[in-house]
Amino acid sequence: MFRQRLRASVAQVGQALKEPEPFALRWHREGTPYDWPVFAALAVTAILGTTTYGMIMGLLAGPQQMFTAGLKCTLAAGVGWSLPLPALYILNSLAGSRLRASTTFLAALVTTSWGGLAMIASIPIAWFFTAALPKDIRFFDLLMHRGLAVLLVHLVVFTGVGVAITDVFSRVMQSLEPERGRLPVFWLLLVGAIGGELFYAFDLFQFKALGWF
Repeated sequence: MFRQRLRASVAQVGQALKEPEPFALRWHREGTPYDWPVFAALAVTAILGTTTYGMIMGLLAGPQQMFTAGLKCTLAAGVGWSLPLPALYILNSLAGSRLRASTTFLAALVTTSWGGLAMIASIPIAWFFTAALPKDIRFFDLLMHRGLAVLLVHLVVFTGVGVAITDVFSRVMQSLEPERGRLPVFWLLLVGAIGGELFYAFDLFQFKALGWF
């Protein structure tokens, strides 16, 4: 019995990451077809992605700072997603949405889990440039510090991940309520604003090391 439930949970997590729209739609239509291990696995995937990528962000500052940066990245991402989540449900309900709170939460959780995978996939790129670039880089006639070049790499990665999760979240919400389209995607602007403020507050982009602030 336990093995069957475990296999079913693993299969459901795989569906959530491969086909997020049918996964969320099944929850919306059938009530509560997924057990708590599915939610836990999706959350762990998101946490693993932010923690490991955060460690890469702290690579230049040494081993101790790597682990600290990993925890800070996860904390910033977690607060950035969870803090505005009630606002998404309330504003959606006021605008005529009939989604349950659990469905809204599941849509956000699937999106963050997918984003965690995208960040894990980006680790080799960020690690390569962080480890391989010399202290000073000459780009045409511009002399660029390694910290600035690594910062640009991180910004490119976060931009790509942001575009990807925006697409996933908008597709999931549209599948749940086709008549409302992708309107709830504007909620991600609030997520990005809060997350950006926390990343700055935790100095994850190491602006202070560059002497900018």
